[in-house]
Amino acid sequence: MSSEVTSHFTQQTKLLAEMRSGGSLDWDIIIIGGGITGAGVLREAVRRGYRALLLEQGDFSSGTSSRSSKMVHGGLRYLAAGDLKLTKESLTERERLLAEAPGLVDRISFYFTLSKGLFPGRWAMAVILTIYDFIAGIRDHRYYNNRRLGQRFPGLQQGHLNGATAYSDAMVDDSRLVLRVLQESISAGGTAINYSKVSELLLEEGQVQGVVLNDPEGSDGIRLRAAAVINATGAWADRLRNQVNPEKRIRPLRGSHLIIPRNLMPVTDVLTSLHPDDKRGVYVYPWEGTTVIGTTDLDHDEDLDIEASINNAEVDYLLQAFNVQFPGHTISRVDIISSWAGVRPVIGSESSKDPSKERRDHAVWSDNGLITVSGGKLTTFRLIALDALNAALPQLPNAKPFSDERVFIAPDLTAKELIAEDPAWAQRLLGRYGIQAKAMLDSAPASEHQRIPGTDFCLAECRWAARNEAVLHLDDLLLRRTRLGMVMVHGGSELFPALEAICAAELGWSGDHWRHEAKRYLDIWQRFYSLPKSN
Repeated sequence: MSSEVTSHFTQQTKLLAEMRSGGSLDWDIIIIGGGITGAGVLREAVRRGYRALLLEQGDFSSGTSSRSSKMVHGGLRYLAAGDLKLTKESLTERERLLAEAPGLVDRISFYFTLSKGLFPGRWAMAVILTIYDFIAGIRDHRYYNNRRLGQRFPGLQQGHLNGATAYSDAMVDDSRLVLRVLQESISAGGTAINYSKVSELLLEEGQVQGVVLNDPEGSDGIRLRAAAVINATGAWADRLRNQVNPEKRIRPLRGSHLIIPRNLMPVTDVLTSLHPDDKRGVYVYPWEGTTVIGTTDLDHDEDLDIEASINNAEVDYLLQAFNVQFPGHTISRVDIISSWAGVRPVIGSESSKDPSKERRDHAVWSDNGLITVSGGKLTTFRLIALDALNAALPQLPNAKPFSDERVFIAPDLTAKELIAEDPAWAQRLLGRYGIQAKAMLDSAPASEHQRIPGTDFCLAECRWAARNEAVLHLDDLLLRRTRLGMVMVHGGSELFPALEAICAAELGWSGDHWRHEAKRYLDIWQRFYSLPKSN
């Protein structure tokens, strides 16, 4: 099966050539957008027997789906707001992901600090969490007084606290989640192509009949027909939808994060507290061997075609949140390894001026044959995909019967069988690569199986991605297939000699090509993953 997956993931040049010559022009479903929603739609489409093509204008997950807060959660605040439906859906999907993708989606404890004189207090949280756990089918919440809380988070300022309530949610590498879903989709017969921009919808008598795909080797574009076109472009959804409906529904909201070295604040759990200025919840949490501080929640009024990045006000806001909590561990800009910012596609409402109070539901619209889906949460991507696909069913032939509703096919070996001496790391690899995990290790020399110092990544993963996962640029490799560019100082540039050799062998990059890619990558990292120049 691995060779089949490999050939599909690297077929872009072949398929485009086939399209130029008049082949592969007709599909059942064309999905526009290669984030988690588009990947989810592809997964559900191919299991129903549809001939489905996913097109992504940039790299897979290069928008919101590699820039989330990395949390798979039930949405405790949605329950507190009385939204039982969204909470139940989220918790059910959280438990499904934990069961199907261990090592990629992992349970973690969240500690919600209880501020004196502010809602919610200890007993209100106990009631909320009892309901939360009941819906999830687990029991995993408890109260920590200040003494015990200080043992979990040494140095935490406690004078304003009445302890904390701890409960379970989960963490994920969001970009690898997208890649894993795509891997499952492709192995089932789907097709996904990155760096393939849809320039316009193909309209006949006012009805959407397909798309026009930009052709890098021609000026006319490639006309692709489909019974159903699904617009899963997230924050960009209005842009495509406005070709058939002028309505504006998406409110892009930016959430930014800082990454600091783990040794400056070695946490193993998530700490949630209220920012001293606006009483918004902010997090300090472990991720990929580092510590993350996040997140902001601001209207993003900038050009969506330019990558989102943190601004100085957000840097100051997050530093203040951390330093007020940990006055004995104060940090400054010089301590920050990197940053990231993502744009959430929230369905805007007339009633809420406060970005943080907008609902996180998703919405599906049908306009002249175009199905548009946007909004929602990372956790519920499968349900969002099903809603989008159900909206397209009247335009599609009958689906084939199927019985297996799993998103992820379980690997046929255990973590101990993969790496006997380090089963915890092996489980991580199984979570990220699924049935491909052993092939990934076997494809690289033993010298590349060792973890890169200070990280949980290895060069074998880089070689595998370059060979098999549609890497076109160095930022694909360092910012999404792996997260080395985010967790290593200077964007991981110390790895350049080893990566140059890998890219030469696997991608055929010449010395000049490598130098161009290295320069391009460092510019991207400096502009969008480092810090802005201080005022």
